[in-house]
Amino acid sequence: MPADFESRFDVDYDGELPGSVDEAALKRMETVAYVLDESVRVPGIGVRIGIDPVLGALPVAGDVVSGAFSLYIVAESAYLGVSFTTLLEMIANITIDLTGGSIPYAGTVFDALWKANKRNVALALEDLAQAVETDGSGGGTGGVDIPVESDD
Repeated sequence: MPADFESRFDVDYDGELPGSVDEAALKRMETVAYVLDESVRVPGIGVRIGIDPVLGALPVAGDVVSGAFSLYIVAESAYLGVSFTTLLEMIANITIDLTGGSIPYAGTVFDALWKANKRNVALALEDLAQAVETDGSGGGTGGVDIPVESDD
């Protein structure tokens, strides 16, 4: 039975999530991403930012703390069975976030706009849904049943 998970980020992933996926882990990942990337609405312009740009305002230490929280999403994704290629893509997003965020002054704006954690949650959901489509366990996704007769 596929998991019934609705993302708070309106992630449009094709297919269904496997029934074995840990929905509590997905909710934890989304909570971390929400706090880091979208927890505060900027008055007047309606843009949402999180604590990532605020932490990034602290030289070096802020980016390290932010990166550690971002790596939690990658670790949780690995636990859920996200592919190695997608995990590398997630790490690349974090690297871009840390590099861009470390630029004095402009880095804070970059952190507010890049939203690596939100991107990484979307990548994880897309990868997990794709795994169901391609492994044949999605029920009715094009798999072929081959009867096997025994000589017993």
